[in-house]
Formats: sequence, structure tokens, C-alpha cells
Amino acid sequence: MADGGEVRAWGELFPDALGLIFRNLPLQEILTVIPRVCKSWSRAVSGPYCWQEIDVDEWSKRCKPEQLDRMLHMLIDRSCGSFRRLSVFGLHTESMFTFIAEHAGSLERLELPRSEISDSIVELIAPRLSSLTYLDVSYCSKIGARAIEVFGKHCRSLVFLRRRMHPLEVTGDYNCQEEEAFAIAKMMTKLHHLEMSYQRSTTQGVLEILSKCRDLEYLDVRGCWEVKLDKKYLEERHSGLKVLGPEIEDRYECVDYYSDTSAYSWRSISDDEDMIWEDINAMEGEDFQVRFYGGGFNDAVTGYDWPPSP
Repeated sequence: MADGGEVRAWGELFPDALGLIFRNLPLQEILTVIPRVCKSWSRAVSGPYCWQEIDVDEWSKRCKPEQLDRMLHMLIDRSCGSFRRLSVFGLHTESMFTFIAEHAGSLERLELPRSEISDSIVELIAPRLSSLTYLDVSYCSKIGARAIEVFGKHCRSLVFLRRRMHPLEVTGDYNCQEEEAFAIAKMMTKLHHLEMSYQRSTTQGVLEILSKCRDLEYLDVRGCWEVKLDKKYLEERHSGLKVLGPEIEDRYECVDYYSDTSAYSWRSISDDEDMIWEDINAMEGEDFQVRFYGGGFNDAVTGYDWPPSP
């Protein structure tokens, strides 16, 4: 430095500081690029500091279920049970839900859209999720009012619930989803934010939620066509509440993977498009291969001959 001050190498930063920095990078770069830079960076990404937030949402839309399970096992193990957020799409296996719950002592934010979670699984894992404040179980068609009640019973600090459904997949049974609305009103009274778009709820169910969830600040009922909320009533009784819907002001974008997960079938993707991570085996000491699709690295990065760690 010009002023004669001490210059400190990046490799000498404390692991927690490195973790805060690396956490802003894409998943594939954390796992494949960072460990090649130097040994201290490799140790940082192998420890818990990079995995306070585990977000594999985009990657999990394009991988095999067994690879998703192995990835989550690896990242949760690295976090040493200290992860506070987990975001994953389309989780399938009961054993994986159980594994997450067993290590969820610090978990505050859980996002499981389109996962194969059921009422019985929720009854099994919810008692271990008492620290949750944020829950996303959108497009999870195998759960109902029973699961909502169990989550509410054990997750007493819950303030955010996202329970969206897809307009092409909602069941014709109005009573089923009306029961969900009453379960929310009964067991999740501390909610500040609630999204239940395209639920087949009625005005009665939503009014019950409004009467019991007095701290509610945001309510999304877009696509809930049976809900009729009087504007004057809302202004007089819930003046601080922002309500979206039930009318749709913007066009609903129907994403392929919400209606057909086969869109990302492994057989439908050419091997020429696969971006294969080859470093995980050496780092983990096991036969673990992770694939990315749709381009994760540009040509300059994938063709770079990385030097070995010192």
C-alpha cells in the first residue's frame, strides 16, 4: 500500500469472514471454483460458515432425486447443524425430510415448493421445527388442513406462510382447502404475511383468518374466485392490511415445471449440454457427481486450467 500499511492476503481472512463473502456466489462456484484457489478457501467452503443458508432451489429442478438427496446430505453435514435457511424444490424421499428435521435446531426458514411431503410426514418432523418463522409449502398437493394444523401447533414463531397452488392442479373439493383456511386461522394467529393464491377457499374462510390473525399485514388471495372481500370493510377493520386479489391484474405465468416435472427429465437433455463437476469426488472422498444444465459457466471459465492448491 502507498501509505506503508500492512497488506493482508485474502487467504488469511477468518473462515467466518470468507463464508460471508462466498455465500454471495452461485452454488456451483462455491463447490468447484473456490476450493481450487487455495487450501484456506477450500477449508472455508468445507466448513459451516458457507452453509448457514442452503439454497439449491434452481439446481434441484434439474437433478435426479437421488443426487438431490446426496447434495443435501453433504451440505447439511458441512453446516454442522447450523443452517438457518433451506430452499429446495421437489424433495421426494421421506428419509430426507427426517434427516433435515434431525439437523434443524437452528432452522428458521424452510422452503419446500412442489415437494412430496404428506400429512403423516409433517406429523413426524414438525416437532423438530420449532424455530421456524418462514414456511413455503406451495404446490405441495399431498398435504392439507391436518398438516397446516400440525405446523401451527409446533412452529409457534411462524410469521410467514406461502401456500400457493397452481390453477391447473387445484382439487375440485372446496371443503378440503376451506379447511386449510380455518386451520390457518386456528393455529397460525401470529402470521404477518400469508400467500394462498389459487386456493379454493371462500369468503368465510378468509374472514375467519382476518378475525384471528390480527397481526396480518399482507394477504395474497389472487385466483381465489370464491372470495369476495368488501373494500369498505377492509378499510374500516383492517386498514393496515395489503390485500392482493382475488382478481388477477397481471397475467399468470404458467411455468412448465409446475405442471410437468418431466420437462427436465434427464433423458431429454443432451450429454453435450451437461456441465459436470468433477472436483466433488476428490473433496468428499466418494463417488459423487453433480450436474448442471442450461449453462452455469461460460467458455472462459470452463476452459481455464486451474493451478493446484499450494
